[in-house]
Amino acid sequence: MTPPSSTTTTTPTAPTPTSADAGTAPSSHERAVALAARMTLPEKLAQLVGFWEKEDGEAVAPLQGDFEQAQGLDAATAHGLGHLTRVYGTRPVEPAERARWLWERQRRLVRETRLGIPALVHEECLTGLAAWTATTYPTPLAWGASFDPDLVERMGAAIGSSMRALGVHQGLAPVLDVVRDPRWGRVDECISEDPYVVGTVGTAYVRGLQGAGVHATLKHFVGYSASRSGRNFGVVEAGRRELEDVLLVPFEMALLDGGARSVMHAYVEIDGVPVASDPELLTGVLRDRWGFTGTVVADYFGVAFLHLLHGVAADLGEAAGLALAAGVDVELPTGDAYLRPLETAVRRGDVDERLVDRAVVRALTQKADLGLLDATFDDEPPTAVDLDPDEHRSLAAQLAEESVVLLSNDGTLPLARGRRVAVVGPNAHRVAALMGCYSFVNHVLPQHPGVPDGIRVPTVLEALTTELGAAPDLALGCAVDDDDTSGFDEAARVAASADVVVAVVGDHAALFGRGTVGEGCDRDDLELPGVQRALVERLLEQGRPVVLVVLSGRPYALDWALARCAAVVQAFFPGEEGGAAVAGVLSGRVNPSGRMPVSVPRSAGAQPYTYLHPPLGGPSDVSSLDTTPALPFGHGLSYTTFSRTDLVVDAAATSGPVVARVRVTNTGERAGTDVVQLYGRDVVASVTRPVAQLLGYRRLHLEPGESRTVELVVPAARLAFTDRRGRRVVEPGDLRLWVGPSCADRETEVTVTLTGPVHEVAADRATERVTRTTLHP
Repeated sequence: MTPPSSTTTTTPTAPTPTSADAGTAPSSHERAVALAARMTLPEKLAQLVGFWEKEDGEAVAPLQGDFEQAQGLDAATAHGLGHLTRVYGTRPVEPAERARWLWERQRRLVRETRLGIPALVHEECLTGLAAWTATTYPTPLAWGASFDPDLVERMGAAIGSSMRALGVHQGLAPVLDVVRDPRWGRVDECISEDPYVVGTVGTAYVRGLQGAGVHATLKHFVGYSASRSGRNFGVVEAGRRELEDVLLVPFEMALLDGGARSVMHAYVEIDGVPVASDPELLTGVLRDRWGFTGTVVADYFGVAFLHLLHGVAADLGEAAGLALAAGVDVELPTGDAYLRPLETAVRRGDVDERLVDRAVVRALTQKADLGLLDATFDDEPPTAVDLDPDEHRSLAAQLAEESVVLLSNDGTLPLARGRRVAVVGPNAHRVAALMGCYSFVNHVLPQHPGVPDGIRVPTVLEALTTELGAAPDLALGCAVDDDDTSGFDEAARVAASADVVVAVVGDHAALFGRGTVGEGCDRDDLELPGVQRALVERLLEQGRPVVLVVLSGRPYALDWALARCAAVVQAFFPGEEGGAAVAGVLSGRVNPSGRMPVSVPRSAGAQPYTYLHPPLGGPSDVSSLDTTPALPFGHGLSYTTFSRTDLVVDAAATSGPVVARVRVTNTGERAGTDVVQLYGRDVVASVTRPVAQLLGYRRLHLEPGESRTVELVVPAARLAFTDRRGRRVVEPGDLRLWVGPSCADRETEVTVTLTGPVHEVAADRATERVTRTTLHP
C-alpha cells in the first residue's frame, strides 16, 4: 500500500446536524464531507482529475498533442483517482477483455490506496456508447428531426444499460447547444435551432441515461454554438436576452426537469470572459439560481486553455485557481492544472484550500450517489458482452426512420417497382457517411487503419438493393471533398441508362479539419462540399429524374436542388440502420415523418440566421439581402396529406396556462404521422420578440381519413421572456397563435388576449416548462 503524504489537511466546514445524528444512515453529502476531512491535499487533488491512458497518435481531443501524461497509471493513482478517461473509447478494444482490465484497476484502487476509493469512469455517448462494436444511433440533429422525445428517452436508457454493464458511470452527453449558425462544425452534435426542442429532446435523453444508472453530462454550458461566424472556439458576443431566452433554456430544462447530475463548461469566452472562469454562470446561474448540486467538469483541457488560449492566467496554477473559484470541480481528461500546479498554488497561499475542499465534497458526493464509495469490485466483470443487440438495433432503426425528412417531391417518390435505378454519389456506398463525428467509426477508427467497423452497417446502396430486390447500377462520380471530376463521365453514362437516378451526397464527419463537418471542421460557405453540386448538375443534364439524398451533419444551401431535382431527401447522419431507413423512404416502405429541426439556408451570406428572429431579422425593403431560408424550420413532407383546422384557444391570463385545441385530419390515402406544431407571437411587447416561436408539438399517427383533436396546454414559462429589468415575465396583450406544417405556414390561426398584470416566472422545480398534449376523438 502506498503510504499517505504528510501534507497538512484542511478540514471542510462541518455539516449541520442531520438525519445521521438521529441514528439514520448519513446522506451522500454527509459521507463526502466526512471523507474529505480525512484527506491530505494530494489525496484531495487526486479526486479532482482524470487519467487518460493513451498512446502517440490517438488524438481525439483539441490540441491533445500539446499535453503529455507526466506519469504512468500506477504513479498517477498513488493517492487515488477521480476519473478514468475513456477506458473503452480511446482505441478499439474487445469489451470483455477491457472490462477485466478495468475491474482489476478498480480493485487496486480499493485495496492499495489509503482511502480505497474507486475511480469514476466516463465515456462519450452522443450517438451511443463510443466504443468498438457498440450500437451507433442517429446523430442528435436526427433526434431533433424526429420530434420524438419518448423514443429518445428509450434510446438513452439502452445506451445507459450498455455503459453500466461495462462499469461506466458518467456519459459526456447530451449536447444542449442551440444551433445559431450552420457553418459551425459541431452542428451535427446539436438537436435543433429551437431551444424548446433542444430542451425537451435533451431532457428525455437525460432521463433515459440516468434511469439506467449513468450520470448525464450537459454540454457545453453555455454559448458554445453562438461563436462569431460559426468558428469553433470563437468569441461569443451574446447579449443578456440571447443567453437567457435561447442559450440557457435547454440547460434549465434538463437540470430542473431532468435532474441531470453533471455539467461541462464551454470552451468559449462571452464578452471577454471565458466560461471556465466565470462564477456568474458556473455558480450564480447553475447553483444559486437553479439549485444544482452535481459536479461541473472541464471540457477536455479547458482549464489549461485559460492560460494557453484565453490569456487570463499567467500559468497553470493560476488557471486552476480561476476555474475552481468559478465552480469547475473536476479537470478532464487529465490533471494538467489541478495536480502539481494547483498544489503549488495552494501551498504558496495563492489559492484558498477551501475551494479545493468544496470541489472534493461535490466529487465525492457524486461517487457516493453512484455507489462507488461502497464498491469493492470483488464481483467478476462481464464475460459475454453484446453491445449491439437486436433490441438496440431496433431502436436505432426506428429513430432513423422517424428522422428522415422529405424536403420536396414531384411524385417520383416512392420509387415505382420495375423502374431501372442508378445510384450515384460519394456517400452511396460508404459506411462512415451514415455516422456523426462522435461515432466510434469516425472518431477513433481512422487512427487504426485496417480495424473492422465492429458493427453491421448496410450502406444506402446495399439497403436499396434489398428494398428493390435488385442491385442498382453504381457510380460514385466524385469524392466528398476534393476537386477531382474524372468520375463524372462514368456517372453520367450510368444515369443516362436509368429510369431514375438516386444521387447520394453530403458530408464526411471527422475532427479538426479532417472532414467536412464535425469538431473543428467549420465552413465559410454552405454549398455541398467539393464538386458534389457539379456532379448533381451533370446528372440533371442526362434528362432523367434525379432524387437527391443528402447525408450530412448540417443543413446545406439546397435552393437550386429543390428547384431542379425530382425529390430531395435529408438525413442527418442516421446511424448504423440509417441506410435501411433512407432506402425504406425511397421505396415507400417507410412513410417519411421527419421535420426540419433547423432551417434550410439559402446562402452562407444570410448567416447567422434563426427562425426565432425579430421583425428586423427578416426580409424588408430597407436591405437588398433576403434572409428567408430555402425551407423553414418544421418543414417536412409525407406520402399522405394532412389538414389542420378549427384552432380554438380558451381565454387566458398572463399567469397561464394557454389551452389550445386543433383538429388534424389525414386527408390522403395511406397511414402517416404528422408533427403537430403550435406557434405563437407576441404582437406587442416591451422588448422585441420573435416573429414565430414554437410553443408545443406532438407526433400524431393517423389512418387514412382519420381525424383527432390535439389539445396543447402551454404553461406560462413557454410564453415568458426576459424584460428590460432582467426578469422573466409574461406581459398582458395580444398573442397570435397558429398551427401549420412549418413555422412559416399559418394553416389555422387565432388571436387571444392575455389578461392580468405582468406575471414573473420563477426558475424552480415546481415551475411547469413543458407544454402538455392530449388527444381527443
